[in-house]
Amino acid sequence: MIYPKIPLAQSIIEICHAKGVHDIIISPGSRNAPLTIGFTNNPKFNCYSIADERCAAFFALGIAQQTKKPVAVVCTSGSALLNYYPALAEAFYSQIPFIVISADRPFDKIDIGDGQTIRQENVFINHSLYNANLTEDASEANDVFINEAINVAIARKGTVHINVPFEEPLYETTNKLSVDYNITGLHITHPLVDVADIIAFSTLWNHSKKVLVLVGECAPNSVEQRWLDQLAEFPSVVVMTETTSNLHHPSFITKIDTLITPFSQAEFLKLQPRILITFGGMIVSKRIKAFLRKNKPRHHWHIDEWRAYDTFGILTNHFKVSPNQFFKQFLPFVKSLDSDYKSTFETIVQQRIVKHDDYLFKIPFSDLKAFEIIFSSLPKKVQLQISNSSPIRYAQLFDIDKSIEVFCNRGTSGIDGCTSTAIGAAVGSKKATVLISGDVGFLYDSNALWNNYIPKNFKIILINNGGGGIFRILPGHNDTETFNTFFETSHCLTAEHLAKMYRLEYAFASDETSLKKELSNLYSQNEKPMLLEIFTPTRENGKLLLNYFKALV
Repeated sequence: MIYPKIPLAQSIIEICHAKGVHDIIISPGSRNAPLTIGFTNNPKFNCYSIADERCAAFFALGIAQQTKKPVAVVCTSGSALLNYYPALAEAFYSQIPFIVISADRPFDKIDIGDGQTIRQENVFINHSLYNANLTEDASEANDVFINEAINVAIARKGTVHINVPFEEPLYETTNKLSVDYNITGLHITHPLVDVADIIAFSTLWNHSKKVLVLVGECAPNSVEQRWLDQLAEFPSVVVMTETTSNLHHPSFITKIDTLITPFSQAEFLKLQPRILITFGGMIVSKRIKAFLRKNKPRHHWHIDEWRAYDTFGILTNHFKVSPNQFFKQFLPFVKSLDSDYKSTFETIVQQRIVKHDDYLFKIPFSDLKAFEIIFSSLPKKVQLQISNSSPIRYAQLFDIDKSIEVFCNRGTSGIDGCTSTAIGAAVGSKKATVLISGDVGFLYDSNALWNNYIPKNFKIILINNGGGGIFRILPGHNDTETFNTFFETSHCLTAEHLAKMYRLEYAFASDETSLKKELSNLYSQNEKPMLLEIFTPTRENGKLLLNYFKALV
């Protein structure tokens, strides 16, 4: 076995192994050479080399998203570290275990004019749960910091930063381990809801004929189906789920925007809940957020082991348990009340389905039509990654087969790493993966394809509408040169040459017939990663989407 000669690097590597951190994404550099030598020469680690640090971090995020285990990213000193920030912020808000290990210059080399030196200590302090600023030598104190950082990442499902100063020489090796490192135990508790709270809050629930359960992003199979089935039995409970919730029941309302966008004020008042119960990650629908902020429930309970955001300005209780634990303790005490709350909206949903189908049948080829065809064509049991901005919002308007696992970077809702995340997720899950992306997000993250690990069955469906189409449906839009250049980011680019440069199969479609044909080819070809680019009319997409919501009335 080859080890780095620097004892501190040995300690980090051995503690990572002992704590189960086995996926290591390394960006080439010199100052991190001791770590690179140690990780890559140890067969117990899965090491990946990705040059662009921003892409490397999102790739790591994708692996951690799927494995539910911490993934470490390793970089050299200087500005390399700052490129991790977008992915780190996404992991922070999405509660994904994520470890940054940054090589640094010794303390006395900072701020004296040396190259590749910045103030690295605590650089992520606003979005990191723990920051370990190590000293140069291996020591018990450093071992404590390393252990604690990894423990926090695992136990709290979040982001940590370990900053490691190395003095030259950096490339010396040894065949003997020279450190006695220490391992501190990890204690994870599983809290319960207090009995007094169960009595008090179940009594409140049992006197409320209008209870709305709103579910954001959830990992597949993270909530037991038996609790969902029980929730569905109560006439006083309406359950609304987003595409990213990965929860399924025939009585749940899955297309929230389609339901509520045409509502009159009288209908909004009918929907206004007495109790709002939320769990899962960030909510995509701006419309449901606007509705609940204007028509506030009397009580808002959020269920999460760590955090509760006051999204609607009326948070009254935070149950610091998992959804499974909450429903296990509460549902035995919840009574079925005589209420028309659920049935009222089930009737409206059925009316919306008819008008949805009628409108889509008669519209020309566009973003909306393309998404209808795409979502109805997806093979069962694939993993679906959806990029931010338009694609995730269109996804809320369609049914997706319950065998398909859906993911999107909704922690910060940025477009900056969706392709990199999807590739990492495909590597981490080893499942056939489809990424649906918009053109601006894809072009922004095009370095994601500078990657030697893209699986053969990885597929990209790229909607190219010539710019940031979502801006055309926002209030205040007007078709001017300023708008086209500085808001929509209009362009005439295609992904064809990018695909060829990175050795992806490429195809394109520009109407219904060619789209259906190329989708069939896309799913049948699994010998090489493939990109299907779909061209839609820039100036018609927004009008057709706005008219869609008008047609639902």
